[in-house]
Amino acid sequence: MKKIITLICYSLFFMNVVMTQKNAVGVFEEHQDVGNPILKGNTVYNAADQTYLLSAGGKNIWAKQDQFQFAWQKIKGDFIIKATVQFIGKGVDGHRKLGVMARDKLTTDSKYIDGVFHGGQPLNTSMQYRQIDGDTTGQLIISPVHPTEIEFERDGNTFTFSAATFGENYRVVSKEMNMNEELYVGIFLCSHADTVMEKAVFSNVRIIIPPFKNYKPYKDYIGSHLEVMDVSTGLRKILYSAPNSLQAPNWTPDNKSLLYSSEGLLYKYDLKTGAVSKINTGTADDLNNDHVLSMDGKMLGISNHLGGKSTIFILPTTGSDKPEQITSDTLIPSYLHGWSPDKKRLIFTGLRNKQWDIWAIDIATKKETVLTNDITLDDGSEYTPDGKWIYFNSVRTGAMKIWRMRPDGSNPEQVTFDEYNDWFPHISPDGKWIVYISFSKEIDPTTHPFYQKTYIRLMPLSGGVPKNIAYVYGGQGTINVPSWSPDSKQIAFISNSQIK
Repeated sequence: MKKIITLICYSLFFMNVVMTQKNAVGVFEEHQDVGNPILKGNTVYNAADQTYLLSAGGKNIWAKQDQFQFAWQKIKGDFIIKATVQFIGKGVDGHRKLGVMARDKLTTDSKYIDGVFHGGQPLNTSMQYRQIDGDTTGQLIISPVHPTEIEFERDGNTFTFSAATFGENYRVVSKEMNMNEELYVGIFLCSHADTVMEKAVFSNVRIIIPPFKNYKPYKDYIGSHLEVMDVSTGLRKILYSAPNSLQAPNWTPDNKSLLYSSEGLLYKYDLKTGAVSKINTGTADDLNNDHVLSMDGKMLGISNHLGGKSTIFILPTTGSDKPEQITSDTLIPSYLHGWSPDKKRLIFTGLRNKQWDIWAIDIATKKETVLTNDITLDDGSEYTPDGKWIYFNSVRTGAMKIWRMRPDGSNPEQVTFDEYNDWFPHISPDGKWIVYISFSKEIDPTTHPFYQKTYIRLMPLSGGVPKNIAYVYGGQGTINVPSWSPDSKQIAFISNSQIK
């Protein structure tokens, strides 16, 4: 009898879970039509490429009533939601709409605010809002262009909509608006013609819950997504997520694994199976995120804390109980960044003579050679695959910018020149491209900031105008180490959010 009762209870529980989650899709807990349109819409999630296909009818999202398809998540407090968007087909009505929305309720006349992209003529990308239930709609136009990248953020009572065409910087508009503490937040589509069904694809969808106010860097961490991205298209995919801090993925030259650091240890993610395993670093068990593979993938360099100071070790990529110590741990910290192509030297950022410079060390003799000599911070050094240049980032001109120099430290040249702060240049294995991460001009260029809205940028190694290939919430640990795929078509990186 007890077994029968238990089975019935379990069955009822299972039925309840299925019923409450029957419309869950991807990261969203529900999808539905708002406003009872004549043609019923839908949201379909493709797990293979992590995209959302929305189909929708609906008269409009305007005036005093709305009709549209909505995939939503209840979110309490601050959030950021990002997506890459594209209408399918030419469309019928020039005012068909897609975007990201936050609503107090799911009623047709609810107070709401959104970031919206109109899919035809006239060109219109704007923030729309209804300030009280049943009121008319207002808008703030952001630009007369068709974006592909959108971002919608809540910070208290401030809502910000950012939009850009892939490769370009965001254009931004903000509005103060009193909303419920908990909102329905998600992606939407409206055909603007109640007898027409329109479709749109949302990719790179990320719901980001930022850290609490006044969090303490290096103490208060939020969750992490291990991601890969096609650098030509910008299409991203989350491979693995964790509620703690994951940092700095390497892509192994055999194309089998990604390495990353977490809580002082080093882990391997198997690209075929998705399995995660710890790499044996023996007595070096207090690592930071400065770990680098030799270009042939056979050796691994790590930075481990000894006596509170970062010290460089090397070991086979397969692991070792006793890694070989390379730099001294006598009160002089050393942060590894690169191997020479011949595996004879390592380059690192070291505190020597009361300043942070880039140094090289001969692995066999342990002899150190200074490559830069400047009172400001030089960091993030990496050899080109042919060994002819070392790229690095430096704050010597006031902002953090990308530079390069010859392997002996001669002929330093600035590479990036815009208003952003640029970190961690990484050269593609084919020697044609460079990727790096850019922060806003407002941040302190001498720090490694966590949890920021950043761009990952791509530019030809021969020079040219950089373009944004990823719009990422991250920072420290996102792309600190070389992370190109062996075929130079993808990169790996970490993005961040609080994860339940």
